[in-house]
Amino acid sequence: GMQLNEAVSARLKELLRERNMTPYQLFIKSGVPKSSIGNIINCAYDSVKLRVIHEICQGLGISISDFFASPYFEETNLEP
Repeated sequence: GMQLNEAVSARLKELLRERNMTPYQLFIKSGVPKSSIGNIINCAYDSVKLRVIHEICQGLGISISDFFASPYFEETNLEP
């Protein structure tokens, strides 16, 4: 299974790919620092603040529930 931070990273990369967005474009739209976006993508954080995920979602034009509506976050796919 995946660690939660790996699932967040994988989901963010997928959402960026679907929108043909770069991390830089996400920074411009969301206001989340480029370094923070890079650290999320590279799994440099053990956990990510929900507020930051909310800001990223606003930049992507989706809700938090859309962000987590992914097989990546099903309990069976996550490390206990």
